[in-house]
Amino acid sequence: MMKNRTRQTSLSFDTSDTQEISEKIPQPQAAPPDQGDPNDLQGKEVWIVDSHSLIFQVFHAIPPMTGPAGQPVAAIYGFARDLVFLLEKKKPDYLICAFDLSGPTFRNELYDQYKANRDEMPVELPSQIAGIRRLLEAMTIPVLEYEGFEADDVLAAAAKVVQEKGGRCTLVTTDKDCRQLITDNVRLFNVRKDAFYTAESLLEDWGVRPDQVVDFQAMVGDSVDNVPGIPLIGPKIAKDLLNQFGTLEGVLDNVDKISGKKRKENITNGRELAMISKQLVRLRDDVPLSWEWEKYVVTPVNGQACEELCDEFGFRTLSKQLQALSTGTAGEGETSALQATKLDYQAVETIDGLKELVEILGQQKRISIDTETTHTSPRWADLVGISVCWQAGTARYIPIQTPAEDPSLPLEEVIELLRPVLEDANIKKLGQNLKYDEIVFRGVGIELAGVDFDTMIAHYLLEAGARSHGLDELARRYLQHETVKISELIGTGKKQILMSEVPLEKVSYYACEDADIPLRLYDILGERLEEEGLTDLFDDVEIPLVDVLVEMEYNGIRVDTERLKNLSQAYGERLDTLEKEIYEIAEQPFNIASPKQLAEILFEKRKLPVIKKTKTGASTDAEVLEQLAKQDPLPRKIIDFRQYAKLKNTYIDALPNMICPKTNLVHTSFNQVVAATGRLSSNEPNLQNIPIRTQEGKEIRSAFKASREDWVLVCADYSQIELRVLAHYSKDAALREAYQNNHDIHAKVASEVYGIPLDEVTSNERRSAKAINFGIVYGQSAFGLAKSLDIEKDEAFGFIDAYFRKYPGVDDFMENTLQQCYKDGYVKTILGRRRKIDGVRSPQKRDRLARQLLMPERTAVNTVIQGSAADIIKLAMIRVHKALAASDLRSKLLLQIHDELVFEAPPEEVPSLVRLMLPEMTQAIQLDVPLVVDVESGQNWAECEPVELG
Repeated sequence: MMKNRTRQTSLSFDTSDTQEISEKIPQPQAAPPDQGDPNDLQGKEVWIVDSHSLIFQVFHAIPPMTGPAGQPVAAIYGFARDLVFLLEKKKPDYLICAFDLSGPTFRNELYDQYKANRDEMPVELPSQIAGIRRLLEAMTIPVLEYEGFEADDVLAAAAKVVQEKGGRCTLVTTDKDCRQLITDNVRLFNVRKDAFYTAESLLEDWGVRPDQVVDFQAMVGDSVDNVPGIPLIGPKIAKDLLNQFGTLEGVLDNVDKISGKKRKENITNGRELAMISKQLVRLRDDVPLSWEWEKYVVTPVNGQACEELCDEFGFRTLSKQLQALSTGTAGEGETSALQATKLDYQAVETIDGLKELVEILGQQKRISIDTETTHTSPRWADLVGISVCWQAGTARYIPIQTPAEDPSLPLEEVIELLRPVLEDANIKKLGQNLKYDEIVFRGVGIELAGVDFDTMIAHYLLEAGARSHGLDELARRYLQHETVKISELIGTGKKQILMSEVPLEKVSYYACEDADIPLRLYDILGERLEEEGLTDLFDDVEIPLVDVLVEMEYNGIRVDTERLKNLSQAYGERLDTLEKEIYEIAEQPFNIASPKQLAEILFEKRKLPVIKKTKTGASTDAEVLEQLAKQDPLPRKIIDFRQYAKLKNTYIDALPNMICPKTNLVHTSFNQVVAATGRLSSNEPNLQNIPIRTQEGKEIRSAFKASREDWVLVCADYSQIELRVLAHYSKDAALREAYQNNHDIHAKVASEVYGIPLDEVTSNERRSAKAINFGIVYGQSAFGLAKSLDIEKDEAFGFIDAYFRKYPGVDDFMENTLQQCYKDGYVKTILGRRRKIDGVRSPQKRDRLARQLLMPERTAVNTVIQGSAADIIKLAMIRVHKALAASDLRSKLLLQIHDELVFEAPPEEVPSLVRLMLPEMTQAIQLDVPLVVDVESGQNWAECEPVELG
């Protein structure tokens, strides 16, 4: 539990004397007269960077990088890259970087605990901040700072002057204190999200106006800066009070009108802290700076100085961008060619023209390709056209289906003419989401060879947590180019048309652009992969995996529609019965699917306690219902109703509609760039969400069968792979010994934790140990374990404490992982996959013995384990795929679900398939403990039995 330490703080002055508060604040000195025209900013865009805020952002966001001399340079690179982005994309008229000077400010005099909880600056940063200052000088970007004030105060002062002179000011910062500066002509900008933050954003976020921000923060406080606020007053209460009374003073003067005895006491007792907090969070706009606006105008950078620094730091790509800024050609050439009128985008309208194109393509070492089709699912799609690009700005579109008035080429002739190029592995292929194109090509008889670079996958490895890896986003971010959107061609909703119905002229430009952009991104993303040490993972795992996923998606799996029809009827009857039972218990009918109506029944009519609230009222989510089910029979019926309704709607009734009419099979789509851990996911259908061990899950799985009636499914499942990865990483002797001797790990842990002989462990004790084992992997707290086992928190804490005493290597592994993540800003999997994670606390701020991890900390530990397991199964898939291709077996790999691979095979091939597959899976990587695979086979996915090899 977090203790409120503010009451024990020694204040540096008498808080009752507000006059003394104002005397502690440095008073402005007379500034020299303004030398510029007071109206010279009229209509101008002035951008001011909160430099330290941005430096810390990029420091934690970018994995460590070293320059040629081994010096740390990641923060310099990230800061410079963002400045280049601002100059090229936002094109400010004026650009300034505000800095904090070292040493105390007036706020430390007001309150001696201000920012006292801040950690020391990471040792890698001071030299990089000095490098950033040198780079700013080379880029001719001025710096503003003033002793005794923070950069936020400089931003406030600048924003005030800019407005007075008629300009518009954009503050590049994520510091919440700056929200108080927002006006019609002052906005904030988050460079990480490429998003502006305005008064509308503030209202949606905090529910207050800009002029109420200071009062809001004074009440809520700020743990980052150690601003005390009013104890036990959170954002929602603060918002409601300000909406009622307008200001902090209005709240303090009307305590008697505030509901709740405890709340009144908190506000009354917190009055002095609130007034101190208000002084701390209010930004000063009278910093006595000399404003020299002629020096703040954006001018070309010093090309030679920038080149020398880039050589010193090892920034090759950045050097090119800075050179463009030095000549005033930023945004031209490679970046702006897409927007120029000299693009060579053409449709190939004759067979002779296609033959000429094929001759050109056959001479290339690398080409970018894209397909246009009639469907988002490649097995359902018909090929509309093919676009190719072999040099930036030069692309061709080969139309196959067009409106009647436009020319097109026969599919058969197109395929045969392109086959030598597309099936030539020596001509490397690149593109965006090539898996889709490869499946489309296979559907028309072409085996695409030489797949070498996928921009979507490359960006995923570089920015696993990014919201989008789509081509539109990549073009915007790296090329500063707005692409033609597909909705501009085919429309949306009921008016949407097929791509084959769009006029050739429009499709041709769109398709050529889709081939051109990946070619332009190739060098940019490829260089970043190399800089961040991800090239091997990309080349040896993620790109080879594309061919495996193509095979799986193309193969598809059969679903038994008759079985689904029977299940649909049975589930409908179960839902009807549950509905009647629910109405009977509730003593009235109501809309069970309506959270609002359900809340009225549970909390108003049945007087059950409100567990938690949402923005719209009392929550009725699954977690809440599970707790309420201990007190009342209705919540359990609601849980059951929701479960059956979800399974019926999501799978039983939906699966028949997912059967491809061309194949009579279901072709799920495997997502390679979604989960930040590196795991694969799937959709249409989402196979990962089908329950595994419940009866309902087995019923649904029983509908999945081999594509041929006389074939069987073969399921190969890694046994406890995540716990084995934990044993490998932790180097814990007891854990490794248990796996090396093939012990039942859950029974072994129960024996150790409970202190009883292995042969006396009961099923309940083993169940508890299993929950602990898997809970550790996910960083589960004693509270979480207590809930999952339905035991007291103290008992759960005792289990966890006993576990770490028996397996100290696991404790050390978790601690080392968190320390490394705190230091580097990211964690790595066994193959070097990186995931950037913010929010991990320093060792000094974490109580190791309390076993209370924050979400980012749980994520860090889990990513190493789960991500490494994902790496291993990807390696196994690649090995099995190659082994199958080299064999004479007819067996096929169909599905991957977490740690399980699903094949189909003729019954007589099962032993051979198992003998082929087992060594590829168990030897996919060398761990300190053996990898074990359990293999089962059966007529459907639910009814499989262990395979016994003779």
